Amino acid sequence: MSAKNAGLKPAVITGNLFVLLLLVLISIAAFRYLALDFSGLLEADTLRHMGAYLLEFLPPDYSSDHLIAVGRGALETLAMSVAGTLLAAITGLLLALPAAGNLGKVAKYLARGLLNMLRAIPELVWAALMVLAAGLGPNAGTLALALHTTGVLGRLFAEALENTPPDPAQAIRLAGGSGLGAFCYGTLPLLWPQLTAYTLYRWENNIRMSSVLGFVGAGGLGQMLYIHLSLFQQPQAATVLIAMLLMVFAVDGFSHWLRRR
Repeated sequence: MSAKNAGLKPAVITGNLFVLLLLVLISIAAFRYLALDFSGLLEADTLRHMGAYLLEFLPPDYSSDHLIAVGRGALETLAMSVAGTLLAAITGLLLALPAAGNLGKVAKYLARGLLNMLRAIPELVWAALMVLAAGLGPNAGTLALALHTTGVLGRLFAEALENTPPDPAQAIRLAGGSGLGAFCYGTLPLLWPQLTAYTLYRWENNIRMSSVLGFVGAGGLGQMLYIHLSLFQQPQAATVLIAMLLMVFAVDGFSHWLRRR
């Protein structure tokens, strides 16, 4: 066995080196095609203009009225991310069952096609469509997050289902249990840590994205930031940016604590 492994080792190393070389060539080709030039970032004129623009954000606006408005926007952003992620987790799990092949090949291809479509369309495009359908505000943002995240979580959940050992569920079915019981008591306990980790990770992403969706009128801190920047109110925009950072740090810490538990 050791001789066999030793014989395979040079082939594996050669394959890895080929993949690494291919990635390097692709990266070089991408930079050359885009004609990227970062030298201008370090020019004195550029640094002076960037510094002058950043100084316009100082000091942030800490007036009570503005802080109350930012607090409401932060709660709206948080609620959008929670509701959108929860809807996506439920819908994604329902679509993951046929996408994993549990309901036949036709259902598998249809579910996978739907999931591919949902996650191929960016959140900003979904938000623009939902603003037309549901109007300006958090409804559009929540629906946009739910639609895109359903595609992402549904695919992750389907792959997790495919890789789950079938023995516990089969044992329950052989003992006379129903298909639903076999899934709930045989498959779901094995899947639960992965499902939780995937959902929390997407929640973290949705917090950041829900702040951006406001740029197309989907409510929350993003909409406040867009309005203040459009009106050249940099101190007020700085307060919104600080609130975004604090909220992202808090959600990251809370999500990490939940995953560890």
